[in-house]
Amino acid sequence: MADLDNKDQAEMDPADMEDVEEVEEEETGGDENSKARQLTVQMMQNPQILAALQERLDGLNGSPSGYMESLPKVVKRRVNALKNLQVKCAHIEAKFYEEVHELERKYAALYQPLFDKRSDIVKAAYEPTDEECEWKADEEEELTDEMKEKAKLEEEKKDEEKEDPKGIPEFWLTVFKNVDLLSDMLQEHDEPILKHLQDIKVKFSDPGQPMSFTLEFHFEPNDFFTNTVLTKTYKMRSEPDENDPFSFDGPEIICCTGCTIDWTKGKNVTLKTIKKKQKHKGRGTVRTVTKTVPNDSFFNFFTPPEVPENGELDEDSEAVLAADFEIGHFIRERIVPRAVLYFTGEAIEDDDDDYDEEGEEADDEEGEEEADEENDPDYDPKV
Repeated sequence: MADLDNKDQAEMDPADMEDVEEVEEEETGGDENSKARQLTVQMMQNPQILAALQERLDGLNGSPSGYMESLPKVVKRRVNALKNLQVKCAHIEAKFYEEVHELERKYAALYQPLFDKRSDIVKAAYEPTDEECEWKADEEEELTDEMKEKAKLEEEKKDEEKEDPKGIPEFWLTVFKNVDLLSDMLQEHDEPILKHLQDIKVKFSDPGQPMSFTLEFHFEPNDFFTNTVLTKTYKMRSEPDENDPFSFDGPEIICCTGCTIDWTKGKNVTLKTIKKKQKHKGRGTVRTVTKTVPNDSFFNFFTPPEVPENGELDEDSEAVLAADFEIGHFIRERIVPRAVLYFTGEAIEDDDDDYDEEGEEADDEEGEEEADEENDPDYDPKV
């Protein structure tokens, strides 16, 4: 629901960002109308083409035909009445999203006992029963009883050889590593810390308070910092801008605040020490200077840029915040509710299925075109 720009992580080089390209295809011969319809359907199923088309349409905004200027004054007056109605619609829409937020808060309370039990299983505070652990995987459907028994014995043998692990080790670290949006933030020195992450919770603002949500990262005691919970709060706005009411498109994140991490001495991975040699211009003597500089780390997530009172940010800070808003929204909407599916990779496979199918279709079409060209007596490969 949040009005978020789709930008890459702040830690990534802008050169790594993917450009959306417009794809044009041309077919000749045969039933032109049928082929045109088929091409249209294929284009409408391609997310890159849709994105490019949306970008083109967005670019048309603010390019009036000039018809309004030609209208008589009495008609323009009626158009103003319609615009006033539109403003009222925007305010009703804002109320709608406020009620949606209330529903989210209500159902968050219903989900929480399940998420708490998930956390207990992950951190070995609760051992699920045999009934709770029963799950019929797709690949097991075709297995015979004999094969299942053999597989069970092999699994038991492996378990005997290994030390009995507690809970589900590295659950949240694996989730992060499986999701591109989050794995791009991770550095090698972050991983030993995230192995101690036991749960992520979403807390919504209280009734009557300004719309917001807080992400809580719960850690077991560790050697890196003394905090047991790290927080990130996102404040949202769900009301039309008085100066531009027609731009309202649902709640949007307007700012976020992190928290202070109480690092153990020498364990702060967001800073690094560098040594530089400096040569004296006159005497020619060399000295070594030690400096502490910022270091790339996932834990920079908890110290976002501050938004000044005038709301104006430089380009880099704006990009960092846009990426930050996207990450916070994604953790709230997707990661926390479906964590186990991102741990197993099933959620990622589901997200990729449509793209894979389109890729296969494109390959098939390309192959057919090549075959047609080879069979065409007039085909000249030099042309």
